[in-house]
Amino acid sequence: MEPGKNASDKKIIQMKKILFNLGTGLLVTIAMTGCNDSANTTKTETDSDMTDKKDSRDVSKEAPVSLFDGKSFNGWHNFNGDKDIKSWAIEDSSLVCLGTAKDAHGGDIVSDNEYENFDLSWDWKVTTGANSGVMYHVVEDPKYKAPYEIGPEYQVIDDVGFPGKLEEWQKAGSDYAMYTPNAKKKLNPPGQWNTGRIVFNKGHVEHWLNGEKIIEFEAWSDDWNKKRTEGKWKDYPGYGTAKKGKIALQDHGNKVYYRNITIVTL
Repeated sequence: MEPGKNASDKKIIQMKKILFNLGTGLLVTIAMTGCNDSANTTKTETDSDMTDKKDSRDVSKEAPVSLFDGKSFNGWHNFNGDKDIKSWAIEDSSLVCLGTAKDAHGGDIVSDNEYENFDLSWDWKVTTGANSGVMYHVVEDPKYKAPYEIGPEYQVIDDVGFPGKLEEWQKAGSDYAMYTPNAKKKLNPPGQWNTGRIVFNKGHVEHWLNGEKIIEFEAWSDDWNKKRTEGKWKDYPGYGTAKKGKIALQDHGNKVYYRNITIVTL
């Protein structure tokens, strides 16, 4: 080959090597950037999933507060009344409804304090055929004859031995006359303890029974309002309207036991 031509070929080869190296480096940079973006996206989704699965007691900064000390009626009083509680007793560190009330009026007790957003849990057991309930956002006023007229209720009842046919919305764990439990519900029989739980957080409501979430709904939603205005509560204008109120335990004329009542403010 001619000397001039050989030098020209060498320059071309060198330029090709430089361009090749630049292109390879650019591709590696793009690939690494893509991997980092993918990793960041995956991390974000994982964090979100973990947040969704967190227990409400984990995200609260408040410690659980006991509403019953196991030995006195401190923190409780008669609904629309005083602290002279006659229809309940304390037995073996349990708060016991004696069942003296007639037609679900007159024997209910309520907490001294009010709660807005909370996580409430308790143990309960019924005697055969017994009926009771736990209510929240209860407001005391002479125009309300019983807590159920204003406060939503977690139903406490003997599903099997109750003397009468029960609708699904009347059974244990239900949001009484509103929402019914799902298939995860596992109820222990009379004489055995169950653990109930209500979570209320800015309108989002959960009912739990023995460690399983059996009901979940949004208070004051279109669905909630439809059930309220078309069902049992259509004749109770105050039902479910309070955003804050007291916790109530119902005396429905039967013997029922409660213990380990704790609440977390959310």
